[in-house]
Amino acid sequence: MISRRDFLERSALIALAGRFPSGAQAEVTPDYTLEIADTTLELSPRHRLRTTVYNGAAPGPVLRFREGRAVTIEVTNRTERAEIVHWHGLFLPTDVDGAMEEGTPMIPPRGTARLTFTPRPAGFRWYHTHTSAMQDLTRAQYGGQHGFLLIEPSADPGRYDREFFLALHDWSGYLAANEDGAMNPSYAVSTINGKVLGAGEPLRVKPSERVLLHVLNSSPTEVHWVALAGHALQVIALDGNAVPTPQTVPMLRLAPGERVCARVQMNNPGVWILGEVRKHVHAAGMGIVVEYAGASGTPRWQQPSKLLWSYEPFAEQHPASEPPPEATPIPLLIESRFRGHGSMEAWLINGKSYPDTSVTPLESGRRYRLQFINRSTDDHPLHLHRHSFEVRTVGAAIGSPFAPETALRGLKKDVVLVDARTQTEVEFVADNPGATLMHCHQQNHMDLGFMLLLRYA
Repeated sequence: MISRRDFLERSALIALAGRFPSGAQAEVTPDYTLEIADTTLELSPRHRLRTTVYNGAAPGPVLRFREGRAVTIEVTNRTERAEIVHWHGLFLPTDVDGAMEEGTPMIPPRGTARLTFTPRPAGFRWYHTHTSAMQDLTRAQYGGQHGFLLIEPSADPGRYDREFFLALHDWSGYLAANEDGAMNPSYAVSTINGKVLGAGEPLRVKPSERVLLHVLNSSPTEVHWVALAGHALQVIALDGNAVPTPQTVPMLRLAPGERVCARVQMNNPGVWILGEVRKHVHAAGMGIVVEYAGASGTPRWQQPSKLLWSYEPFAEQHPASEPPPEATPIPLLIESRFRGHGSMEAWLINGKSYPDTSVTPLESGRRYRLQFINRSTDDHPLHLHRHSFEVRTVGAAIGSPFAPETALRGLKKDVVLVDARTQTEVEFVADNPGATLMHCHQQNHMDLGFMLLLRYA
């Protein structure tokens, strides 16, 4: 099996081509500049680590684009290894999407790339590295290369008084054996916006404000549940796409790569904690203080008794009688292969690992149903590049026939968490031609074969 790292090394000539500014393009002042460089982060006074970040910080800067308005970004790679930036959730051409597997050129060491594209669709997206780590748990998404991206619509009603961007991340990874003897990443420190609870600045609010939280899970491998003590969260968008039915919930669940936009009515003055619900992750530092103006005292946390989350309530509650166009099914059987004690598992789609995975080429304009049949004992956050999909069924028994009359409608995402030993189905229209990557958003699974290229002209 060829690893992604081997593939990168064999693609060195492509990487060196880069995207260097020249001629008229070099004269254009970029709208944004990103610098990829190594730095030392202080997660808390007791936790310092060396990692790679954007513009000297993790998370990187908030990039705000206007939907449909062309933008130019200059990316400089100050490291000694080839890099690439993936614009997660955008409908982009393959040469700028930010996946080497699709044909985007790597940025060579000490090189600069200039990218110009027209951002769409509107909503909360993000950007991050799309390189390989294998067993080096300081590289790729194990490090600090992630940042927020907001594509603003042409008309924004602004139904909030204040907004905050929050990134959930896990650090200081190490490999630990599971029950079967295979190695999986574990973490010593967990943060929100690169700080453990109490080490960063609080989120400062005022009574009666409507606050909009943009929450991103940039963790390399971990699902997270977060709650805001003393407050409820009204979910209005998933993965940047407005949900058909906003719901008020006690907590949010985010798999790696997922985003949630939630409104909070600040109606309970005091000093509170927004943090991970699971006690061991909370203790590892994943939390941030929310402080009302004029309030003081020890931040308060209220421990929920159980984990609560489901995709279904956010879908259309009374879907239109007219069903969506018929979709062509693409079965994708997910399994793992034990590679021996002390090794991470290899991952298979329909019996093969990337780059040998394949399906019949798609037809432009046709609607397809990806049937994720997860026979493994792991949950998988599955991401489709360059498209959004409609979630149709979640958590069904493997082998269940598709039932359009009871399927979900209207819930658009680009990452869906497929539970262990269940079947989940999503549908999308092949309307953005070119090689399109589908993969598990866990870094270790992606590194060891859990990827597939969908191709259509």
